Amino acid sequence: MPTTSGSPLRLAPFRRFLLAQIVSATGTAMAPLALAYAVIGQGGGAGSLGAVLVTNSAPTIVFVLLGGVLADRMSRSRLLFAGNALAAAAQGVVAVLVGAGYATTATVAVCGLVSGTATALRVPAAQGAVPQLVPPGQRQRANALLRLPTNAVRFVGPVAAGLLVAAGGPAWALGWDAVSFALAAVLLRGLRLPAPLAAGPPLAALRAGWRAFRDRTWLWTYTLSGTVVVAAWLAGFQLLGPLVAAARYEGARDWGLVQAALAGGLLAGTLVCLRWRPRRPLVVAIVTSAGLAVPLAALAAGLPLGCVLGATVLAGVALDIGVVTWTTAFQSHVPEDEIGRMSAFNNIGERLAIPFGYLLVALAAHLWSEGVVLCVCAGLILLATLLNLCVRDAYRITRPASSRVPGSRAATTVEAGSGG
Repeated sequence: MPTTSGSPLRLAPFRRFLLAQIVSATGTAMAPLALAYAVIGQGGGAGSLGAVLVTNSAPTIVFVLLGGVLADRMSRSRLLFAGNALAAAAQGVVAVLVGAGYATTATVAVCGLVSGTATALRVPAAQGAVPQLVPPGQRQRANALLRLPTNAVRFVGPVAAGLLVAAGGPAWALGWDAVSFALAAVLLRGLRLPAPLAAGPPLAALRAGWRAFRDRTWLWTYTLSGTVVVAAWLAGFQLLGPLVAAARYEGARDWGLVQAALAGGLLAGTLVCLRWRPRRPLVVAIVTSAGLAVPLAALAAGLPLGCVLGATVLAGVALDIGVVTWTTAFQSHVPEDEIGRMSAFNNIGERLAIPFGYLLVALAAHLWSEGVVLCVCAGLILLATLLNLCVRDAYRITRPASSRVPGSRAATTVEAGSGG
């Protein structure tokens, strides 16, 4: 693998990986709207849709550890192929059931369970595939390029899904989602990435992975901070945001503009990361998490819509810079044969509190005004960010030299200072 700096687009395997991401992103952007209208179309309400969403997301938390262990033992390209093929099958069955008029909440939920399991297999493998495809000096640009199509289709995906659902029903959009997963599976199968060295029996490997995660102070403290930040952001923005828009602004129309502003900010953040390579990417990732508090505070204060849109754009820019710089730091300072398990522990940590965050915010909104609860959410984000900035190990995670060997234990020990 070349180690000089430059564009990862010159590497044929990375282009194949990127194309797979672009294809699957088009289907993923359409799926939520199509799934919602599929449930509504068969007579389901909020409870039915909630059950489908839970069955889709719960397996990711439950099985992501298994995905992490497998990603450190199997060929990651084969694991990505299997995950995408499984998702294609699940979404294909949903599309057929919806199109034939046989879909029920139970059948859609079962397919969601399979789809969520497929996600648990894909996420750690995708995290570990990038270091195998791209040399250290090109990883931030590679991660930004991978984010670019996902953020771009946030603009057109829901609109295209709406038109497709209106014209022919949700089965067509769900069918394209299945096809996109199948095409991505074929592209990823062609990567043929070698398997990492097996680290003993699976349970022993899991225990060893937990010790390695625990010994990296910068990693577990960032994950712990993310547990608070992600839960507070989603509960404040996704749960209370639409309610505030309905009460103080023009409802769905203005909330759609806010969502578009977030997508525009994410896209702008990706473009920034294509040019800017900070020396301390983890510190940048921590600092940018504070940007998520800005739109929550703007909504809490009841600022004019223009101010809310500007605050949301800023949050989107900060969020995407944080995602890219964190991913780059993670991939550069975790040995290649541990990335799957470390990614799994990080994913569990950041997702675990989300259901509790929704529940607590919903209960708190009955006791206090929405503005007060939004201020608490913003305050929790700022507090978690400030505490994470006090972790000394975070400042030792520096941008790797382009000649550094990916996954080098010595490099990780010297720069992270917290157990390689």
